[in-house]
Amino acid sequence: MGMDVLTPEQRRRCMQANKSRGTKPELALGRLLWSCGVRYRKHPKDVAGRPDFCIKKYRLAIFVDGEFWHGRHWEERKKRFSHNRDFWIAKIERNMRRDREVTTRLEKCGWSVLRFWETEIKKQPGVCIAAVLQHIALACGQYAPQYVPMDYTEEYGDMPTAPLLAAEPDEPYGI
Repeated sequence: MGMDVLTPEQRRRCMQANKSRGTKPELALGRLLWSCGVRYRKHPKDVAGRPDFCIKKYRLAIFVDGEFWHGRHWEERKKRFSHNRDFWIAKIERNMRRDREVTTRLEKCGWSVLRFWETEIKKQPGVCIAAVLQHIALACGQYAPQYVPMDYTEEYGDMPTAPLLAAEPDEPYGI
C-alpha cells in the first residue's frame, strides 16, 4: 500500500479545492457555446441530473465530465489505486452508475444528452462545439450547422453534410 506524501491537513485542502461547478473546461465550453450564438442555462434545478448546460428549446442536456471523477479509462485507472483503494473504486463506480442513470432518465423524457470529457474540450473544442451545433441543426430540420470551428474534422453519424466553411471562400479583394 502506498503512503500519502501529504499531511492529512494538506490532503483535506487539496480535496476541498476540487469543484463540481465552474471548472475550467466547463467555463471554456460555455464561452464556445456563447461565441457561436448558443444560449443556455447552467445547472437548472428542474432538469434531471442538473446538467452543466441545458438548452431547453432543443431538449439538449450537456455534461462536462472530469476524467478522474467519472471514470475515463476506468479498467486501467482502477488498477493504479494504492491508497484507500476500496473507497475510491466504490466512489467512482457510484459516479459512473449515476451518470448512466441520469442519461437514461433524460432520454426517456425525450432529451438528448451530450457528455464531453474535460480533455476533449481542451484538445478538440471544435469537435465538441460541432456536436452541439449538429444537434441544434437537426432539431431545426437542417442538415449541418452553418458555422463550424476550424478544428472540426470528424463527421457525426450517417447524416449527409453540406460543405462546412468557417468563412467565405477566398476571393480577390475589391472585385
